[in-house]
Amino acid sequence: MTAPLQDTVALITGSSSGIGAATARRLAAEGAAVALVARRRDRLEELAAELGGESGTVLVVEADVTGQEQAAAAVERTVAELGRLDTLVSNAGIMLLGPALDTPVTEWDQMVAVNEQGMLYVAHAALPHLVRAAADSPRGVADLVTISSTAGRVARPGSSVYNLAKFGANAFAEALRQEMIGHRVRVSVVEPGTVDTELASHLRPGIRQAAQTQIEAIQPLRPEDIADAVAYIVTRDRRVAVNEMLVRASEQTW
Repeated sequence: MTAPLQDTVALITGSSSGIGAATARRLAAEGAAVALVARRRDRLEELAAELGGESGTVLVVEADVTGQEQAAAAVERTVAELGRLDTLVSNAGIMLLGPALDTPVTEWDQMVAVNEQGMLYVAHAALPHLVRAAADSPRGVADLVTISSTAGRVARPGSSVYNLAKFGANAFAEALRQEMIGHRVRVSVVEPGTVDTELASHLRPGIRQAAQTQIEAIQPLRPEDIADAVAYIVTRDRRVAVNEMLVRASEQTW
């Protein structure tokens, strides 16, 4: 039986850990060749060795998507070496929480750069290739999936700029979805709740402890749960578009 994503190529940003790495594993298991894009080459090579050992086609691309030239080069290298681009999973992100009154502006700059500019740079470079893939694929469709957050739906104290970034990602995806319908490129967002990843490790010490306490109060999602959501979206028949998927931990109230 042919795997659902056989003969397709998927590029996953932020694939050195967490949701990105889990998504790469899952899409490879569905038959896709995968391009692993992130800054930490050592992590990418470890994952590539794991996936390559399972006879998958894997490309390691060390890149910082906050730089427009690096983002575009990552996309072009993927197409040059793997032949096409059918699926983009825009996952690279950072969450730096804290009250606006005492948050260093450098943290705000970093969140806007990674969560918004990086997302935009990769999407801009990928869209022409996704359009071409949809036109010549037997599946008749291509996909752009953005990993957003419950923070793109509910604003909370201490996360104002993270909320800005994720609300913005959702708005961008919805406008783009409408633009791309005629090109048969589906645009989707997945909005995870609390997931057991490295995100909280980037927080300042006092804030990190508060976030960790909150996470420990519930059973958080696993990265594989979000990878499942992405795989569901991109393996649907072309007549089906899952535009938005909200996935919370079952005990999460926010």
